[in-house]
Formats: sequence, C-alpha cells, structure tokens
Amino acid sequence: MTGINTRKLGADGEEKAVQYLLEKNYAILKTNYRVGRLGEIDIIARDAEYICFIEVKTRRTGTWGSPGEAVTAAKQRKIHRIAAIYLSNTGSTCACVRFDVIEIILTKDVNFNSVIKSINHIKNAF
Repeated sequence: MTGINTRKLGADGEEKAVQYLLEKNYAILKTNYRVGRLGEIDIIARDAEYICFIEVKTRRTGTWGSPGEAVTAAKQRKIHRIAAIYLSNTGSTCACVRFDVIEIILTKDVNFNSVIKSINHIKNAF
C-alpha cells in the first residue's frame, strides 16, 4: 500500500455522498446496511417514490478508470441479494427500486481535509 488508508478514503467518500444526497432532498434510510457475510450496501435512501440502493466508489485519482467501473457484475448481484433481504425485512411493498452508483474523486485541502474534486451520481446504474 502506498500510504493511502483505503478504509478511511471509502468512509470519507460515503460521508460526502450522504451530504450530497441530503442536498438533493433524498431521505437517508440506512447507511452501511450489512447482511452477515453476504456484504453491505453503502447507502439506502428514498428519492420520491424510489427506494435507492447506492454503491459509493471513491478514489483519489481517475488514473485506473472511473470509480464506478469497480462495481463488477458479481458486486451487482450481491447488492441485488442484499436489497431483496432489506425489502423483505422492512416489509416494503414498494415496486419502485433503483440501483445507483455514486463516483467520488477526493483530494485534500491545505489542512489535509478531504474535499470533493468531482462527484458523479449514476441513477439506474444496474
């Protein structure tokens, strides 16, 4: 590793994504919704009639492609399974479900705080 704490980077990105969604009038239902060893969904939010299951991908640069490219088909299947469990556990009958990806590129300011360089919200990503 090159000194970049990837967990901290991911947590910073998820925090920035929540702030972004709140500014867009989303209601945050859950963050880091975990189902045992199956995995987790970063953010579950409501956007009007939609329940959105959102994967956040954060990078410091775009050198290795867009952050969203890291949401593989296997990751998408996992998110679908976790979403089905969430909907079942909450008794949600909403047929309006959406799977989004939020791509974030972060940089550091002069005080070494994480600052958004770019954010790209891909609705209906998969």
